Amino acid sequence: MGAKKTSGKRKSSGKKDKRPRQGQRTGSSFAGASFERSQVLGSGTQTTKINLQAYAAVPTALNSLPRLPQEFTGRGDEIAKILSILDPGSGSGAAVGSVAGLPGVGKTTLAHAVGHAALDKGWFTNVQMVNLRGYDPTPVPPEDALEALLRALGVEAEHIPPTLDEREGLYRSQLHALAREGDRVLILADNASTSDQIRPLLPARHHAVLVTSRHTLPGLGARLFNLHPLQPDAAVDLLHQRLEVADPDDRRVEDEPAAAEELAALCGYLPLALQIAAALLADDPDQLLSERVRMLTDAGTRLGGLDDGERNLSAVFDECLTRLSHQEADLYRLLGLHPGPDISTPAVAALTGQPADKITPVLRQLVRARLLTQNSEARDRWSMHDLLRVHAQEKARTTMDRDRAPRRRYEQARARLTDHYVRHAEAAETHLRPPGDAVSTLFAGRDQALAWFDAERENLLATTHSYARTQTAMNLGFALGHYLKWRRRLQDLATVRAHALEACQALGDTLNLAGAWNNLGNTLQDLRRYTEALDAHQTALNLHQQTGNTRGQANAWTNLGNTLHELRRYTEALDAHQTALNLHQQTGDTHGQAGSWNNLGNALQELRRYTEALDPYRTALNLHQQTGNPHGQAGSWNNLGTALRELRRYTEALDAHQTALNLHQQTGDTHGQA
Repeated sequence: MGAKKTSGKRKSSGKKDKRPRQGQRTGSSFAGASFERSQVLGSGTQTTKINLQAYAAVPTALNSLPRLPQEFTGRGDEIAKILSILDPGSGSGAAVGSVAGLPGVGKTTLAHAVGHAALDKGWFTNVQMVNLRGYDPTPVPPEDALEALLRALGVEAEHIPPTLDEREGLYRSQLHALAREGDRVLILADNASTSDQIRPLLPARHHAVLVTSRHTLPGLGARLFNLHPLQPDAAVDLLHQRLEVADPDDRRVEDEPAAAEELAALCGYLPLALQIAAALLADDPDQLLSERVRMLTDAGTRLGGLDDGERNLSAVFDECLTRLSHQEADLYRLLGLHPGPDISTPAVAALTGQPADKITPVLRQLVRARLLTQNSEARDRWSMHDLLRVHAQEKARTTMDRDRAPRRRYEQARARLTDHYVRHAEAAETHLRPPGDAVSTLFAGRDQALAWFDAERENLLATTHSYARTQTAMNLGFALGHYLKWRRRLQDLATVRAHALEACQALGDTLNLAGAWNNLGNTLQDLRRYTEALDAHQTALNLHQQTGNTRGQANAWTNLGNTLHELRRYTEALDAHQTALNLHQQTGDTHGQAGSWNNLGNALQELRRYTEALDPYRTALNLHQQTGNPHGQAGSWNNLGTALRELRRYTEALDAHQTALNLHQQTGDTHGQA
């Protein structure tokens, strides 16, 4: 997905906050600060009290609700949706919202933005923040979070009871007292990892809580909001504004808009990754964006280039794994072996060697941890954010490099996965062949086979590329031919055909080498690269003649004739198709004969021998009808109509073309319909 091009000055959607920073104190596990601000509302003045509460064993800055960074952008829709959850007019009970998202997606900053927006609307007179550090080695327990909030609400330390239940009771009574005075409190509970951390903090009514977490925390009964990476144009905007903050004269984004879009994509549109990249660029003002793009692309891993000395994206992702069970972490690494952008549950089962019903609960745990996404429409498909996929690949590679036993296990997992794809692709391909050949029972029919190919196309292409010059690439190169031709994915087809040819050469597979040359020639012809196609088909013919493969020779002559036709060498094409027809008749290949008769008619038409062309087309049509090939019939009817039109037999031509259209519509061939 490309980023929208932008130009000119970009404006942040975040409001600048010029409120002064407070002081700092040390030696306490808790730190709090409060200040008041007044704003005129109608005829009166409302006093707003804002508090920040943090939990730490180190010096803590006593800040108010933090001001938004100047480069904060692209979250207007998200803020509006979360505000609708917190709106005091939406219900009488306590409003509870939960923002979940993967690490680095900007959950905390979004919570700050929501807090500012809610204050500006006058919905709350008091904002309390508590960092629950849910993904640290020692998360903040709820009783300690309650102590921090009680202090911030004005309770003296000596009056805070020791137990969780007592603190929870006092906390609710304090909130109730504030509500009686007309005060509403917004609690921002940041970085929670479990529902148990949050439940004691939930007010009974009047007030509101907004939770941020990498998990969905469904047990809270909260309105759930999933935060996604930025849109491409907003990601580019963030880069621009961050560089402009460092240097108002920095014009690198305007000067290299394409490189800015590519850099944003390499950062996965994650705010944290974009901020790190911007910090590195700001530190090196002479570096071109295109150079930074090359560094991230050529480094072998994007994550290695996303470390500014203070923030390291790989370390952030590493921290996520510490919260996983052994089985979940193992599956996360195994998913790094998958070369494609998403994976189906049956493919995961093949990868792990476990039944689908056993592995699905583990997949769902990774979804809850925001390390995996479940497709909302196709529920048996799962995907990772690009940078998480890179991280999982690194972890799998590290595990394989560290120990021979995991390497063997991972190699076995890869073999199971590629076998799954090859076996299903070959089975689906049988449903796309001309009628008469046996079809696999792995798919119920042609529609189901096409649907599987559509769902797995990108994965199959990625697997072919990842396993270049191997048996897997050769097998998939042959199995994908009919499908990619049917869907007119000709560039993809050329790529897999080339991989299949290279694999045959690397493996010394002379039996399939001629077929690989033939298939590549067909695709080059579809791409109008006729001279290259002619060479490929001539090579295929020579190889088939060396091995005495009559059927292969017939196909090669057919393809040579078609290419000569495109090169306007019609007499030579006519001879080639006659030779192909003779060979198909020797082998008794009815489908091949039908194709040759059709091609003979085409050559005769180009030689303006229209009356002679009618009989070959009718013969081809009869043979296609005998074999029950509606696609072949459609082509013959269409060609017959063209010849009749040239003979000025327009009514018959119209009927022939209408029949062809009807058949193409029946088979779903949109290219033929057009």
